[in-house]
Amino acid sequence: MKFDDIDRRILKTIQEDATLSVQDISDKVGVTTNPCWRRIKKLEDEGVIKKRVAILDPNKIGLGMTVFVTIRTENHSTSWLDILSKAVQIIPEIVECHRLGGKEDYLLKVQVGGIEHYDRVYKRFVDLVPGLNDVSSTFSMQKIKYSTAFDLSEI
Repeated sequence: MKFDDIDRRILKTIQEDATLSVQDISDKVGVTTNPCWRRIKKLEDEGVIKKRVAILDPNKIGLGMTVFVTIRTENHSTSWLDILSKAVQIIPEIVECHRLGGKEDYLLKVQVGGIEHYDRVYKRFVDLVPGLNDVSSTFSMQKIKYSTAFDLSEI
């Protein structure tokens, strides 16, 4: 999909604050309200804007521990991946799951309230997913950078 400068400015503005009204977005972008609304609608319809959400502070809601879990398995079948996919979907503390190329096969990001909470998640996960060869957990000590906004200069 091709994006012009107005599309990029709209996307940048929405990434920074999804609570803005169409009027506020159009003012920031420098176009009138109706064309701005049509562009936003098109970006939503085409799946560029997937959804608008509130980003919560995990520390303020008691989920301040981030755990990165690497997984190695010898089973790379589609049926095993289906089992893994279902498990990560039903465990809400697993907020991201990536299939990797390289030494590790999968990477999970888990958001929990503490070590005991993580232990419960870990036990549930290994019960749901057979055939795990190596599961390694790394605990984040400090979040140095966090952003949900993409750099749009190259699109």
